[in-house]
Amino acid sequence: MKKLSFFVLFWVVTTISFGQVIHKSKASLLGSPFEITIVAKDSIEGKQFCDIAIEEVKRIENLISDWIPTSQISEVNQNAGTKPIKVDDEVFDLVERAIKISQLTKGAFDISYASMDKIWKFDGSMKEMPTQEAIKKSVVRVGYQKIILDAKLKTIFLKEKGMKLGLGGIGQGYIADRIKELLKSKGCTAGIVNVSGDINTWGHQIDGKPWTVAIVNPLNKNKVFATFPLIDSAVETSGNYEKYVTFNGKRYSHIIDPRTGYPASGIISISVFAKQTEIADAIATGVFVLGVEVGLDLVNQINGIECIIIDDEGTIHHSKNIDLKSE
Repeated sequence: MKKLSFFVLFWVVTTISFGQVIHKSKASLLGSPFEITIVAKDSIEGKQFCDIAIEEVKRIENLISDWIPTSQISEVNQNAGTKPIKVDDEVFDLVERAIKISQLTKGAFDISYASMDKIWKFDGSMKEMPTQEAIKKSVVRVGYQKIILDAKLKTIFLKEKGMKLGLGGIGQGYIADRIKELLKSKGCTAGIVNVSGDINTWGHQIDGKPWTVAIVNPLNKNKVFATFPLIDSAVETSGNYEKYVTFNGKRYSHIIDPRTGYPASGIISISVFAKQTEIADAIATGVFVLGVEVGLDLVNQINGIECIIIDDEGTIHHSKNIDLKSE
């Protein structure tokens, strides 16, 4: 998760109907775009709800961001190989759930990926691939099996010095889920929150219609090939079509397989649908690494999870319960 480098916020009330307003807020948080749209009785209530959401983002970031030296995750990282660190229940539970996703994806998703040496560059400066020896060495401290949890004491211990946790592949989804639940508890009956592509919804728009998302092919961004209603559910969309390198005619993404040290290949975009954004976020990362065939097989075995994958040839693949022909 990136460090919060600056904070900009714009308030816009866009719709007034049936005694309600649609209130939108845009911000730069977590080093990424953040947007929330909620239904409220008036602009005052709308701004209050959005303020609550912004403060919740900041609160969670200060717990789980490895870029903030005073966060609990940073303290865990700083004491890797030395001693276990007691953390809040929500931090412990999030790490515990992340490990379960690691087990499910056989390590394709792994929050200890932050231990990797950054030998791949995606800024245009790379002229040749790293050596096999360098790649192998880059992942020597990675491994979710080395994250030791004590459920009774609520402690997290990293077995080896140099290990480091990074919750960027699940943390933004968790934040979207928390904002949704918090605002619902405060009386906000409908909204849609977008944390850098991690989207969760609740309720309906003022006209009674569900919130909808459009899926585009990143190789042809002007064309929408499907739209989906989101009714009290979530979607995470991510891609590697802007950050990649090509060697010997093969495209390598900026998403690295934490098991091997090699970049994932074969997929340029994925959208995962689920009830929780946190799950969609983590599964999307895992499927990117696993590839089209293995990734689809995994998704098809998980109840309540669906996905759309676009491979590096621009071909669209989808899980068994999505019918693109009807869109």
